[in-house]
Amino acid sequence: MVSELEAIKDFDRSSPGAEGFVQALDKDTGEELWSVVVQSGDLEAPAWLHRFKVKIASAVAPELPPVMPGTPFRPVYFDRLMLIPYLDDKNCTGPEPGKRHRCRGRVAYSVRAGGMRAPKGAGKPAPAVASPMAVGSASGGA
Repeated sequence: MVSELEAIKDFDRSSPGAEGFVQALDKDTGEELWSVVVQSGDLEAPAWLHRFKVKIASAVAPELPPVMPGTPFRPVYFDRLMLIPYLDDKNCTGPEPGKRHRCRGRVAYSVRAGGMRAPKGAGKPAPAVASPMAVGSASGGA
């Protein structure tokens, strides 16, 4: 499931007010940065994968794939998906007098993609599968 697409704001180049908005650019390609929040339907996935943000570098706004009929889900395929680890040191503080320094930093991940599209066959009903009982009786077995 994917949220609506949002342009990422360049806080250094933007000024206050709606007219002062400047979109962030990818450092490597110079393309505009967009983001979507992805929610996994996999209940077995690790907690950090249940809901996360994907940044997409693209010269034009990527088009969201259609919602699957009869569901709230929007299956999506990310092109050139990258998982970039970094040290999240927001919880690190300087040592206090008389106490040992404890850093509660952790490895975090930035998820980036070069594009987004509907997976092949998305939105099509799953092919009918015969039950094992029907297959066995049709072939003369069982």
